[in-house]
Amino acid sequence: MTTEQRIDSSETRIFKAVFPNTTNHYDTLFGGTAMQLMDEVAFITATRFARKRVVTVSSDKIDFKKPIPAGTIVELIGRVSHVGNTSLKVNVEIFTEQMYSYERERAIVGDFTFVAIDDEKKPVVIL
Repeated sequence: MTTEQRIDSSETRIFKAVFPNTTNHYDTLFGGTAMQLMDEVAFITATRFARKRVVTVSSDKIDFKKPIPAGTIVELIGRVSHVGNTSLKVNVEIFTEQMYSYERERAIVGDFTFVAIDDEKKPVVIL
């Protein structure tokens, strides 16, 4: 399988409903919860691409472009954006969808870097 085919097949999409227990005092999705969901989707994407153990080594510039109100549906999309020797970068976007309309907006975007590791937690080659 080519690298591009691996990137395509590892793209990860997860949908979640935003309930009040995940919101802050403004009735919007708590930023920490959004980052946790993004890291989870990025981890799944990285694992599906590498098919090795991976660990998060950094999260880069997470842009909160729009608030995500309670009562909306979110779609998280993870896609490998760069592959190095032992590391890879995953871009994650969160889109909001109104439950009772077709309105859809990109709300948050960020990048996460992972390193593939062996049983001794030492970096290993991905490709």
